[in-house]
Amino acid sequence: MAEPATRRMTLDEFLAWDDGTDRRYELRGGVVTAMAPPMPRHGLLALALGGEIRSALRPRPTCRVFSEAGVMLPDRNDTFYVADLAVICEPLRAEDRLIRNPVLIVEVLSPSTAAIDRQIKVPDYRLIPSVMEILLIDSESAFAEVHRREGDRWITEMMRGLDAALALNSVPLTISLSELYEGIPLPEPLTPAVGMSG
Repeated sequence: MAEPATRRMTLDEFLAWDDGTDRRYELRGGVVTAMAPPMPRHGLLALALGGEIRSALRPRPTCRVFSEAGVMLPDRNDTFYVADLAVICEPLRAEDRLIRNPVLIVEVLSPSTAAIDRQIKVPDYRLIPSVMEILLIDSESAFAEVHRREGDRWITEMMRGLDAALALNSVPLTISLSELYEGIPLPEPLTPAVGMSG
């Protein structure tokens, strides 16, 4: 099995590179980074949301939702992200290997990826002119965070708890978090031990 090259790669080199496995990688600033396999609830959440988005897009035949979407940044030849979901609203060509001009990008947060998703990917995704919304969904609790482009600025909206509702503008979708998280086992919240004092 070939190991990721220790030298920096361009996007073209990265797309041509093959390590001989099914392992997933991203290219971050020219550095090849292995992605850990997601927890089952991460996959269930992405699948549930992808299904809801797909249903919402039926009236828009040119719009499609993609899982494990390869996203590149404008004017950057050193970065390639694999988003959990992305929506494009233009015809897809048979030869396309990348998602071009996404209107919505979704990342499902896990403890190992949340910091990278929030601190690195969200600012980078905001650089893509076509992106109208970036949605972060937590796999550990009923929580969603929407970064929405409004003119030349970005607004962040947070929804917490199963009673909250998630509404998207880039896709005609409004769904309660209780519906979205239905059947997805979330970890029990940490509670202080009885008799312990701080």
